[in-house]
Amino acid sequence: MKYVVITGASTGIGYDAARYLLERGYHVFGSVRKQADADRVQNELGEQFTPLLFDVTDGAAIETAVAQVSAKIGNNGLAGLVNNAGIAVAGPLMHLPLEDFRWQMEVNLYGQLEVTQNFLPLLGAVPNAPHPPGRIINISSVSGKVVYPFMGPYAASKHALEAISDALRRELLIFGIDVIVIGPGSVQTPIWDKAQDLDVEPYKETSYAGMMEGMKKVFISQGRSGIPVEKVSEVIYEALTKEKPKTRYAIARKLLSGWLLPRYLPSRMFDNIIAKRLGLTK
Repeated sequence: MKYVVITGASTGIGYDAARYLLERGYHVFGSVRKQADADRVQNELGEQFTPLLFDVTDGAAIETAVAQVSAKIGNNGLAGLVNNAGIAVAGPLMHLPLEDFRWQMEVNLYGQLEVTQNFLPLLGAVPNAPHPPGRIINISSVSGKVVYPFMGPYAASKHALEAISDALRRELLIFGIDVIVIGPGSVQTPIWDKAQDLDVEPYKETSYAGMMEGMKKVFISQGRSGIPVEKVSEVIYEALTKEKPKTRYAIARKLLSGWLLPRYLPSRMFDNIIAKRLGLTK
């Protein structure tokens, strides 16, 4: 039996990755924040799924979850840790409340690192570990490489996550633990339904009011036509099992316009394309 921890397993990528790995013989520990979600997901996914009740910003709850996992797996160790939990804060940086920016980083960066630090011993980051080393899969985003207006906080958190992923991968060579980044574009998950509730009220008296409303429509449209969530699960499985996985997997909704052109066009040219699309220039 192989054991994997997935954070943010109540819906979306985390939930589907748990389902996908369970079907391939893994025992999955999945973090959720509410007992009701823990009960629901365990009922839906079966006895080989163990819910862990913690928020990635709650250090004490993370430690409790590590103890729970350790008691279950014994000397078998973890085959993988999938850092998937996260949030997306949006807004023009000129007006964004700094507490919102701090919370974005607290969840998407500090929380991921704290979870990783706590689970590393179970992945084999100890001298003479009694089991093969596990792998860390960090779920980033296209925004980890490509930044769009109003997504500065989210993109900053993903850029930073990719930086610490590179550092960790090199530091953990001493233990044989690999770190792989997966950067999806828009994925068909329930998170896009929440875009409808994006609060643009704080910006209604700014020059960005109409553009923020337009952004909501773009988010909803992209999400509903996005990558099937199972595609991400397939890549997570490859990253966990392939003998020599890539260090980073990009899963773009549209390879040319959504990944290649934004990365390789001259920056000023891409600025102009985005500006015209969002009405940032006349």
